[in-house]
This record gives sequence, structure tokens and C-alpha cells, in this order.
Amino acid sequence: MDDQLANARGMTEENEADEWLARVRRYLRVLTLRKKQQFNRRVSIGDLLSERADNAAAYGFGEGTTMYDNVLVLGDVQVGRHTWIGPGCILDGSGGGLRIGDHCSLSSGVQIYTHQTVRRSVSMGAEPIEYAPTRIGDGVYLGPNVVVQMGVTIGDRVVVGANSFVNRDIASGLKAFGTPARVVGAVGFD
Repeated sequence: MDDQLANARGMTEENEADEWLARVRRYLRVLTLRKKQQFNRRVSIGDLLSERADNAAAYGFGEGTTMYDNVLVLGDVQVGRHTWIGPGCILDGSGGGLRIGDHCSLSSGVQIYTHQTVRRSVSMGAEPIEYAPTRIGDGVYLGPNVVVQMGVTIGDRVVVGANSFVNRDIASGLKAFGTPARVVGAVGFD
């Protein structure tokens, strides 16, 4: 008799779970259609349920700054006003702070670091984790999948091309591309 009661309870819980899941899927379809109609985009569940400006505001980022729900923010990260942070970015401020200026664009997959564990790993733990603050100026464009190494300073109005690895400072007003990133000229709008 106890087994029958337990089985009946299990079936009831399973049915409730199925009904709940069906309801959630209906809501997600409605939200997906709404996002498609408003912005012609398909986004993750997190971005269906949240607004990008609210995500940035939750971290105290500047007015007008937006970021996708799946951005990973670690440690002390400060972002200025009107900066766009694309999907899948990593903002690591755990090693001395990360500062990103106003009117920047961080394309999807950008990774910016303030620490590294290379020496610790290859020394089998004898060496410490290395830390250094990283700074990104105002009006900076980082293309898709750019990686910025710890301790780097990127000046104002800089363009860094897609898939570049920035392991040294870049002065204001320059364009850099490659792995490692090399300056290829001045930013121009010809």
C-alpha cells in the first residue's frame, strides 16, 4: 500500500513538472517572438528575461551602458557611460581592477584580464598568481574575440581588429590588429 501511495505521489509530481515545463516553454515562445519582432534577433533565455541596460546597472556601470546576460564579470570592474558589451564577454577585474571608458564597443567574445596563472602553473605552484590592473580608454572599439592581457593600457579612440591578442599598451588614436596585436596606423574615417 505504501508503494502505491509513493508511486501515485511520484506520478502527480511528474505531471505537475510536465505542466510547468509546458507553460514555461509557451512563455519563452512569446518572449522569443517579441524579441524577434522588436529587434530582429534571437537571444538566450537569460536575455529574454532581462534587459541589457538593467544587467549593466546591476553592476553600477555608467548611464546608457548595456551588456548581455551571459557576460562574465569578476572582481573590481568599472565601466563608463554609453558602452556596449556584447554577448559572451569576460571582464576580469580580480587582479587590481579593470577600467573601461565611455562610448566603447566590446564585440562578442572579448576577454579582458587582470591576472594570469602561467608562472604558478609551470612552477608547480612555487610562483604566485600574477596581477596587474588593465585600462581601456574612451571611444575604444574591440572587435570580436579580442583578448587583452593583464596590465595593458589601451588609450582613447583605439580600434583593435577581430581575433587580436593585445599584450602591450596601445596609444590613443591608433589601429592595431593581429596576434600579437601590432599598430598598423592611425584611426581615420576616410
